[in-house]
Amino acid sequence: AAKFLKGTSIKLSGQDVYWEEKGAFTGEISPPMLRDVGCTYVLVGHSERRRYFGETDETANRKIKAAKAVGLDVIFCIGETLEERESGRTFEVLKRQIAGGLAGVDPSGIVVAYEPVWAIGTGKTATPEQAQEAHRFIRDEFRNLFGDSSADRVRILYGGSVKPENISELMSKDDVDGGLVGGAGLEADSFSNIVKFKKQTM
Repeated sequence: AAKFLKGTSIKLSGQDVYWEEKGAFTGEISPPMLRDVGCTYVLVGHSERRRYFGETDETANRKIKAAKAVGLDVIFCIGETLEERESGRTFEVLKRQIAGGLAGVDPSGIVVAYEPVWAIGTGKTATPEQAQEAHRFIRDEFRNLFGDSSADRVRILYGGSVKPENISELMSKDDVDGGLVGGAGLEADSFSNIVKFKKQTM
């Protein structure tokens, strides 16, 4: 894949990473291995990793530090469950995940993906207003933790059932900078229509 993408603006990403560079950790992939096969990004903290494999804010933090240590940029995934949203704890959860996952981390090279867990693989999508509200909170948290420059610079992606039918409305919001595409990426035509969307910034 890296050879195929060479010379294009498309970057290669790993879906997960381990925090140790060396050792007997069967089934894991180290940061140097991802770098050596041509990755420039890696996902950390995806909701499925949290749900099925016990990923925590602490382990996400270790992975982020390890990835950045070898020059990888990180797409850090955060988001609340349906129960957490319905109980009014969305911002509490996002605040905890950001503080824990990015503790002691230089924010440069960090992309945040907001994944409302209740909207992943369910066909449900956060309304553009819900997405903007969460994205604005995330940017404000970056401002509180890292300063104005980092808050203005950080790219925040929306990652809950992004489709060609909703990409335009989602991207119309000021703090939605892109999409983390899941199921729609399995169909070439669908994914192509999402990729072709261009946000008008002027």
